[in-house]
Amino acid sequence: MGFHILWIEKIMIILSRKQTNPYFNIAAEEFMLKHLKEDCFALWRNEPCVIVGKHQNTLAEIDDIYIKEHDIPVIRRLSGGGAVFHDLGNICFTFVKNTSQTKAADFTSFIEPILSFLQQLKVDARFEGRNDLTIAGKKFSGNADCLWQGRILHHGTLLYSSQIADMSPCLKVNPLKFEGKAVQSVRSRITNISEHLQQVLPVETFIALLEKYVASISPNADFRTFSNLEIKEIEKLAQEKYNTWKWNYGHSPRYELEKLIHTAKGGNIESHLRVKDGMVVEVQFYGDYFFTLETSELAQKLIGIPHQKEKVMEVLKTQDLDAYFTNVTAEELLSVLF
Repeated sequence: MGFHILWIEKIMIILSRKQTNPYFNIAAEEFMLKHLKEDCFALWRNEPCVIVGKHQNTLAEIDDIYIKEHDIPVIRRLSGGGAVFHDLGNICFTFVKNTSQTKAADFTSFIEPILSFLQQLKVDARFEGRNDLTIAGKKFSGNADCLWQGRILHHGTLLYSSQIADMSPCLKVNPLKFEGKAVQSVRSRITNISEHLQQVLPVETFIALLEKYVASISPNADFRTFSNLEIKEIEKLAQEKYNTWKWNYGHSPRYELEKLIHTAKGGNIESHLRVKDGMVVEVQFYGDYFFTLETSELAQKLIGIPHQKEKVMEVLKTQDLDAYFTNVTAEELLSVLF
């Protein structure tokens, strides 16, 4: 198609990235946006993790039991859009540029170089819908962006040889009822780029070719890596922000949860929970359970607690639960609150 993107010729830095720690890599994007001055481009990969959009309710997007059993990190990014699963078969690309825009950019100017590169490899890739790149109607890339003080960050995923079967368990939501203003993810049929190439290319080779292509249409760009000082600053940001419950879960928009369980010996329990800024602000219990103390008293003890399993369980363990819910275990009661 022969795309010619004028602004991409102004890219000054192509950052070669080898780090695969997702906390570091998401923090690195904020560093590129807020601390570098030049227009820049980077390709990078994450070890298995789930990345959620800035305005999503994290718990409503993941199977938190599966996530914890398999020790899969969950990290909130700066941009909007839906939740995605990353692994080393997924290539992430990031453009950061200076701009006079005051609203989000047209994605087309950022994805045309990606499409042009793929079409050189004889892959019939297309831009469809709001933010997706597809091959034969199947999605292989989602895109999002964000603005910050005269700079724009646009990034996307490129499913290359990802273990697609690993995605569903992570992003399969538990049978809960969440209500709120959070952005809900839309699942699509997906495919890997590698399945559509005329020749087999290791993922590292594909990355090198894409970097070379971007350099060819950005003649003034220099390849470089993060300096040791930059790495320390990114690691600090990763630790203090992106590796915290407050950012990844507590930053979720206000939401409500309703859940009904049937306990082994104590009957049915239904919970109505309201959460704001990650903290429990209201709890109500209903059901055909037996009790000797009013369950509203226990509900009051949960208000102001982070909506986090470990923190809620700490409270439950200090209470005479059998007095509130006869023959109901702490584990059963915890399950109705998440």
